[in-house]
Amino acid sequence: MKSRISLFLLTLALFVSSTLAARASTCSNSTIQGTYAFTIHGQIFVPDGSVLLIDGLAKTTFDGQGNLTQLDAIAVNGNVAPGWRTSTGTYSVEADCTGAFAVSNGDQQPVHAQMIIARSGDTIHAVVIDPGIATTSDAERVGTSKK
Repeated sequence: MKSRISLFLLTLALFVSSTLAARASTCSNSTIQGTYAFTIHGQIFVPDGSVLLIDGLAKTTFDGQGNLTQLDAIAVNGNVAPGWRTSTGTYSVEADCTGAFAVSNGDQQPVHAQMIIARSGDTIHAVVIDPGIATTSDAERVGTSKK
């Protein structure tokens, strides 16, 4: 009798722990709802063969439904111009905590990136996937909780 109870309790414990682990790793657009502070580093390869060094900051707000707004300042070869600028975009998050986003600023071509979401949505790691752009960024949620 004791072995049956022990086996039942062990089975129940394994079921509960696997269910909790599955839930912890499931993501959606709402996982990254809120505001994030990004640091951006990389290079742009210009068709004439020159290379531009890129460093920047962005404050990006994800609405939990696939839309984003962004305030950023990007330095090109050490020069920040025109300063802070606003952008809008869209994003999508997959259940495996990978995703993609696109950011547009005025009449410029949108920038496309792929991302990995970590630490239950508190951290985002991204890479731009557009040809000729080799930049990565890391972000952390601003504040302590989702919006």
